[in-house]
Amino acid sequence: MKKLVLAFALLGGIFNLSAQEEEEEQKQGWTKEGNISLLFNQSAFNEEWTGGGTSNLSGNLLFDYNFNYLKDDFTWDNRLLVDYGITKQRSDEFARKTSDRLEFNSIAGKQLQDSNWFYSLFLNFRTQITKGYKFGEDAETRETTRTEYTNFLSPAYLQFGPGMMWKKSENFYVNIAPATGRMVFVDKDFTSGPGYVDGDYFGVDANKAMRFELGASVSGYAKFEVIENVTMENLLNLYSNYLEDPQNVDIDYTMNMKMKINDYLSTNLIFQAIYDDNAVQGFQIREVFGLGITYGF
Repeated sequence: MKKLVLAFALLGGIFNLSAQEEEEEQKQGWTKEGNISLLFNQSAFNEEWTGGGTSNLSGNLLFDYNFNYLKDDFTWDNRLLVDYGITKQRSDEFARKTSDRLEFNSIAGKQLQDSNWFYSLFLNFRTQITKGYKFGEDAETRETTRTEYTNFLSPAYLQFGPGMMWKKSENFYVNIAPATGRMVFVDKDFTSGPGYVDGDYFGVDANKAMRFELGASVSGYAKFEVIENVTMENLLNLYSNYLEDPQNVDIDYTMNMKMKINDYLSTNLIFQAIYDDNAVQGFQIREVFGLGITYGF
């Protein structure tokens, strides 16, 4: 499965490279661009419907803001991303999140002569916005139960470090940082309960609120036009912790395909795959598809 995810991302990058046209001269100074999208999914069934099904309603909010700086051989790219989704089925007592991500990325680079290589320094911060729950069922009443498992800044990940960046354009680059520090922050309440075992909650030890790691990070970004009015954006982040199980590489891959209808309507397909053995022993997969109302600024 890991190989499939990596191959998909690499193929996207290769396609982008082969299809890349000669870049126009880049503007100096600050450039800013943002988009807000709201995706909707809805199904409804009346009481007489015999084919099975449950009425449901879901929505997903995407906020994406880029502010980048270019001055001669110095480049500084910044991106703020908010992705939040929720769904409610008629038969469920509680609404459930389908996505919850708050992320900030920043990478500065100093160009090596007249090449595509840059000395780089990057920072990545990500967390979630609202509480997350594990759902179950009461053995006696058969009612749905939920237990709080995550919250704002619990967990939160902060990565930073120097490295080398290969950058073809604003839409295609790869950053390699062999000395990356990573801190995992959690609410101490989750690690201080009776019977807590070191590392059970996102790798953090008992009665601690932070875990420090030192490792290697590789990140890539590729955005290209598949066909007219259809764009695909790929984000890939890999991380290996030198201090513990370096062979267990954390993977975070996101693909966002936007099919433009007009200036305000689009159809979006979002696919994300995460592997982090400190969180779950296996891949976390999510997919969102829906009609989007989009506003660019």
